[in-house]
Amino acid sequence: MKQYIGKRILQAIGVIFAISLITFFILNIMPGNPVAMMLGEMADVDTIARVTHEMGLDRPIVVQYVDWLTSMFHGDFGISYFQNRPVLDIMIPAFYVTVRLALLAYVMAVIVGVTMGVVAAVNHGKWQDQIIMSIAVLGISAPVFWLAIILQIFLCVKLDLFPLSGIDSFYNFILPAIALGARYAASIARITRTSMLEVIHQDYIRTAEAKGLKKWTVMIKHALHNALIPIITVSGAQLGDILTGSILIESVFAMPGLGKMLLDAINTRDLPIVQGGVMYIAFICVVVYLLVDVLYAAVDPRIRLGKEAEE
Repeated sequence: MKQYIGKRILQAIGVIFAISLITFFILNIMPGNPVAMMLGEMADVDTIARVTHEMGLDRPIVVQYVDWLTSMFHGDFGISYFQNRPVLDIMIPAFYVTVRLALLAYVMAVIVGVTMGVVAAVNHGKWQDQIIMSIAVLGISAPVFWLAIILQIFLCVKLDLFPLSGIDSFYNFILPAIALGARYAASIARITRTSMLEVIHQDYIRTAEAKGLKKWTVMIKHALHNALIPIITVSGAQLGDILTGSILIESVFAMPGLGKMLLDAINTRDLPIVQGGVMYIAFICVVVYLLVDVLYAAVDPRIRLGKEAEE
């Protein structure tokens, strides 16, 4: 197990390094001078050149990358071009908002998705199964921003049950979390149902039922436990997706999260914020995928042993 985890950690470090390389070079070779945008249209060529030199942006791009990467490892993501503040000071409050939204959406998605999937599998072919799967198809198909706007219109404007925007209280996060997590809940429900159906017809399930155990005890204790591998894989991967997929939701509900911060930084070409935000998200996602990989290898040792044999 230690050897397996060690290899996965090395792979994760390689992925993060590759993301940093691609992110930095793509952003810095894009057309447009961020200094010119920062100074405005009234700045002359000499002023732009002087500020560019003062900021070190006229150095070779490889030198800039090495300096940026070295500083990032020490916790220094640079200074915002437009806000003239450390990028980390800007990112931390925004990331805190995004994490609160993403975790709430994720918990709701997992609980609702697994519950719907189990109920649908147990009632396979019945009206409960048909209704749940219809809702799941709708949840996967509905655009996130459309669902967010619909929720705002009916639950905020018409019924006045929830705040329309902001982050003043926990209630501000409920509707954004529902809009963000609906698609993932539907996806988890579908994979849970499929995985459960494969397990329900196994011999050991019939044996457990023949022993006189209650139906739901068999379903939860035996069937669901052995159907966890695909569920863990999909659910873990979706945590990273939720963390990175909140841009539209944060914009619709006017939430000052990481997604909105990155969108504003891209519009103004504030490269230190964009680079720092991308790396922050990349690090979280890679760590999540690493934990998921280790978790389902721990749940089913056959996966770990199979991968180690291949390697």
